[in-house]
Amino acid sequence: MKPRLAENEKENPIIVGLDIGTTKICVTVGRRSGTNKIELLGVGKAESSGVNRGVVANIQKTVSSIREAVSIAESQSNVDIKVVNVGIAGQHIKSIQHRGILTKRDYDEVGRLDVEQLISDMYKLVLPPGEEIIHVLPQEFTIDNEPGIKEPIGMAGRRVEANFHIISGRVTDIRNIKRCVDNADLEVSSLVLEPLASSEAVLDEEEKTAGVVLVDIGGGTTDVAIFHEGIIRHTAVIPLGGNIVTEDIKQGCSVLRNQAEQLKVRYGSALADENKDNEVICVPGIRGREAKEISVKNLAYIIQARMEEIIEHVYYEIKSSGYEDKLIAGIVITGGGAQLKHLVQLVEYITGIGCRIGYPNEYLAKTEMLNRQALEELKSPMYATSIGLLIKGVQTLEEEEATQQEVVLKKTPAKDKDKVAEIAKGKDKKESWFTKILSDFIKDDAGIDDDTFIGKK
Repeated sequence: MKPRLAENEKENPIIVGLDIGTTKICVTVGRRSGTNKIELLGVGKAESSGVNRGVVANIQKTVSSIREAVSIAESQSNVDIKVVNVGIAGQHIKSIQHRGILTKRDYDEVGRLDVEQLISDMYKLVLPPGEEIIHVLPQEFTIDNEPGIKEPIGMAGRRVEANFHIISGRVTDIRNIKRCVDNADLEVSSLVLEPLASSEAVLDEEEKTAGVVLVDIGGGTTDVAIFHEGIIRHTAVIPLGGNIVTEDIKQGCSVLRNQAEQLKVRYGSALADENKDNEVICVPGIRGREAKEISVKNLAYIIQARMEEIIEHVYYEIKSSGYEDKLIAGIVITGGGAQLKHLVQLVEYITGIGCRIGYPNEYLAKTEMLNRQALEELKSPMYATSIGLLIKGVQTLEEEEATQQEVVLKKTPAKDKDKVAEIAKGKDKKESWFTKILSDFIKDDAGIDDDTFIGKK
């Protein structure tokens, strides 16, 4: 038996992503690798029966599925899972634009703490009753009337302004997700909008700068995120996904639901004209009844009709965002629905915008913990959100470390600042800069209080 990994390693902490989807609940366990990629340690997957269109409809069933997926991931990775990064979606998700202003006392450089103060102020916005802010995403900064600044940290200035993309959701749905996680004996580290997580897994910075639309077609919802000049400009959640296509096949072909799902996965196509007229599928009858013959072309007509509706919704979001003519990198489709044959051609035909399928394999490092078959399966578009949640977890850790470093430097006497900065850059690889500073300065009574190091304010 492999030795059980530490729950929180010093150099590469374990990150866990929990994707609570309409068709599956997926738990991924990973950590940073030396190549700035994600090393996957384990994956657990369970059927989701308590979620409808991205929203929890049955807490007991959802908790049971989460526990099942966590158990599989724990046994595969040899990690005790306690803290998770959770994905959230659903029709209740909304987004607005807002502007914040911070005036400093002097003209010293803008730091991470200043940016965090601006972000913190945005969380105090008054929203309609029953809504809660999930994300505050900085877009562009203006420093002393100099606009168009994307990275303000380190620049000198007194008046700092910023445009923010604010994503909110319904309080009851957010709390139901948190309650499910709590009841599964887990702790929520962060709540991440699923299209944001998926974008981290399948898009690169070049695409985000050029202008791109991410379309994540899941079981219950289709998530849309539009990026331009490296900044997120628009988000939307469409309450239609792969499950409604399965229901259409069930009704149109008069078959059982599991048979409809198999027909969609094995023989489904988004373009009817790409199929031959004489191709026929034989579906077994129920309890000894005669087998039923279904035309592959008729099956494709059913699928195409529903996929056209979903793509039309996506195209409406693209047009309403105002970035239709600025999408040099086109559309990237991912999620389980992206595996449908001829979908790329249908998207390009309806929207007139170039399209490709997004695979989350670019950010996965080689690992000895998973066998080759399991690793290949994880490179499927249906795991884009799960892998993205791991990446977002790593990014959050890095941001916290950078903020803590700035707090430490502000509290450090001037004579010791150079030494602290050198340690923070990682000259001693065997232990983290954080631990090194603790041992080097707290013991020497350099005047840094303990609360600084545990993130207290």
